[in-house]
Amino acid sequence: MKKKWLATFMLGSALMLGACGGDEENTDKTDEGTTTPPAEETTADASAEVAQQRCATCHGGNLQGMGNTPALNDVGSRLSEEEILDIIVNGQEGGMPGGLVQGEEAEALAAWLAAKK
Repeated sequence: MKKKWLATFMLGSALMLGACGGDEENTDKTDEGTTTPPAEETTADASAEVAQQRCATCHGGNLQGMGNTPALNDVGSRLSEEEILDIIVNGQEGGMPGGLVQGEEAEALAAWLAAKK
């Protein structure tokens, strides 16, 4: 009798814990049943990676600015998203080359940088 009760208790506990599940509000299910981060997280992560690959060499690893290059870690407090995009695409006199990042990647990077205040 004790074993039957124990088995019932364990099965009930397993079902109860399985039903509680995790918070899936911040993830999307794929066809394979795996989860992926929301699109805005993926875009932010991709933009951060682009900044490290294309901007950090001149602007510093934390985008803090180096030498004559301005800091980008608070650029959103000085420039609009449109101004930042214009500089990314066309460059700026005095050293910033244009076209290092293009298209949707440039737009996402401009939006990411504009949020840095």
